[in-house]
Amino acid sequence: MKMQNKFSQLKNYLYDLEKQGLYLAFSGGIDSTLLLWICKDLDIIAVTLKSVFQTEEEIKQTRKICDKYGVKQKIVEFFPLESDILKNNPKDRCYHCKKLFFTRLKEISKDGCVIDGTNFDDLSVYRPGLKALKELGIISPFAKFEITKQEIRDYAKECGIEIFDKPSTPCLATRFPYGTELTPEKLALVEQGEKILRSFGFNCCRLRMHGDIARIEIPVSQFAQFLTAKDDIIKALKTLNITYITLDMEGFRSGSMDIVK
Repeated sequence: MKMQNKFSQLKNYLYDLEKQGLYLAFSGGIDSTLLLWICKDLDIIAVTLKSVFQTEEEIKQTRKICDKYGVKQKIVEFFPLESDILKNNPKDRCYHCKKLFFTRLKEISKDGCVIDGTNFDDLSVYRPGLKALKELGIISPFAKFEITKQEIRDYAKECGIEIFDKPSTPCLATRFPYGTELTPEKLALVEQGEKILRSFGFNCCRLRMHGDIARIEIPVSQFAQFLTAKDDIIKALKTLNITYITLDMEGFRSGSMDIVK
């Protein structure tokens, strides 16, 4: 099916859902932002999770986007480290986290429809959180109409959405190996470390922490740029009391912590 036909059917579907009340799990990523844009003229509420797993900058961006498109937003405080399961970062952490958050969202929505930005590509990779969505009856319109990540980016660009090429921004817990005990301090270190990397022009980056070792992932195409500024980058990261700093020679790739499950 052509991309335009998919989005035409998607819009009709969302307009029908509006009759029951629409609540969007809104993270500010390109997937949920495009859904928000499509629904901006509908009676919809964007619900944003705020916790130590998200950066302050991400929360600020969600507010700006909702204000820009005139969509009502509700920010929900969430305390994942109060859960012993989430604090210990198990392999199925995403399942437990989404189960808690979307249960809360279902309570907020009452009898309304809860939708999220899961896309068709997500169904074929390691996403333990999908089980929670299925159990709770969360609707994933992009997945339903087999709309891929690239189609989302292409359509968002056509619609004039500025962040159409925004890199994915999974929660900060993904920067640690499974089984690592998560603390506010560790999560804050990653947040600050990636902020430093972005200040040097590496907008697509990950700072993966393996104990005392910080493993930097950036696109291979930016290696030369990184090496040119290497000394300044190291100096800045060392202010965070990181002992060892390495550059991953395989470059940036989503889900690299899932290689060993």
